[in-house]
Amino acid sequence: MKGTTIVKKQRPVNLDLTTISFPAAAISSILHRISGVIMLVAIGLLVWALAVSLQSANDFAMVQSLFTGWFAKFIAWGILTAFSYHLLAGVRHMVMDLGYWEEIKSGGLSAKLVFVLTVVLSALAGVWLW
Repeated sequence: MKGTTIVKKQRPVNLDLTTISFPAAAISSILHRISGVIMLVAIGLLVWALAVSLQSANDFAMVQSLFTGWFAKFIAWGILTAFSYHLLAGVRHMVMDLGYWEEIKSGGLSAKLVFVLTVVLSALAGVWLW
């Protein structure tokens, strides 16, 4: 084979993905997107429940019985937790749009504050539901 050049690719053979650590601000951003998707699915579920419950008294009783079990309360708790996180992280992003909390230190601290406040609101939602 005249004129062919063999190129040796320099690439890692084994990547150790366990050593990668994301900063709190990156985790907050990813979770903000995930909570948005959860809320999108939850809106579909809640609109379905509203539409069915408005059809007749029997359908209302059926939806009411669906939403009184422990599993439905767990789903409602998850929806409320996703909503509270999405709301807090959204406020954090709007404050960052105003020019605050943009530095690495303050951005990480504000992300951790969102995590703590979400845990508190999630616990309060759990107490309220059960």
